[in-house]
Order: sequence, then C-alpha cells, then structure tokens
Amino acid sequence: MIRQLTIATRGQGLYEITREISACVHEASWQEGLCTVFVKHTSASLLIQENADPSVRRDLAAWLARLVPEGDPLYTHTSEGPDDMPSHIKSALTATSLAIPVVDGHLTLGTWQGIFLWEHRNGHHGRHLVIHLAP
Repeated sequence: MIRQLTIATRGQGLYEITREISACVHEASWQEGLCTVFVKHTSASLLIQENADPSVRRDLAAWLARLVPEGDPLYTHTSEGPDDMPSHIKSALTATSLAIPVVDGHLTLGTWQGIFLWEHRNGHHGRHLVIHLAP
C-alpha cells in the first residue's frame, strides 16, 4: 500500500508527523509489516527523535544551524536564496527516508519517540511524503 501526504511547513524547524503516519498504518489494517516514509525533497529530511520535551528539537535545530550556517561565502549555489545551499547540506547530513516496523497494527516507536519532518528552508512549503506499507 502506498499513500502520499503533503505536510505544510512555515519555515525551518521540526514538525511532528507521527499522527499522520500512524493514521496510514491504521488505514492499512496490517498487524505486521514495515512502514517506510520518504520525503521527496532535497531541502528537507526525516528524523525519529524525542517528542516529549520541545527543547530537544530547539537544541537540534540550533546545533545544525551552527554546523551549516547560512551565508557561507564558499557556497556557489546561491540563486535560490541564502537558505538554499545550507538546506541541501542539512538534508545530506540527515535522512530522507525512515523504516519503522509495524507490530500488532502499530508503529514500534519507543515511549518518547516521534517521527518528524525537518524543514531546512525559511519559507512556507508543502512537503510531499510517500508512505509505503508492506506486510
């Protein structure tokens, strides 16, 4: 089963999408299998991370911004704005797909784990995801 989702973003940050992915698993009505999530962009990524304390997301975003700053004079790909090349690098350093086992009809996430879309651009975007569920 394949589903496609569009997630609206309002700038850089981590957007929790656990509920949307879980809904796809529930709709499939499979008791066991594998859920693969893929983001169809080169300036956004996916992450499984703690979803209880928002300071974790803020710290991750701040750390990656320090690691890959906007405005580096060595960037040559600058035609789409100062956030574009850093967003490609951030995407390359993180993940564009995740695989999560499904057991007893549920994603096997840990107690504090959530699935996040990590937006690396400053503007508003509609990020397209493909969810593939296989028994």
